[in-house]
Amino acid sequence: MQRLARARDNCLEGLPVFGGLMLVAAVSVNAALTEPLAFALLGARIVQSSIHLASLSPTAVTLRFSAFAVQMGIGVYWAFLLLSV
Repeated sequence: MQRLARARDNCLEGLPVFGGLMLVAAVSVNAALTEPLAFALLGARIVQSSIHLASLSPTAVTLRFSAFAVQMGIGVYWAFLLLSV
């Protein structure tokens, strides 16, 4: 149960960043910039949370970080796109 709470908290920590980027895209009528990678971001988030729930082994932690890195990469890319419009 404790891992579930930590996985939930982990999701909530990323919400302001990614939610904020998507809100900026929607309000500025640039949602088309975020749409192509939205499902990749969601998939990486689901993978990270699933691994978080499944195991705490060193390999699982590395895989979890990889999924997190994908999310951060997408976030940086979106920020770059939104700032360049």
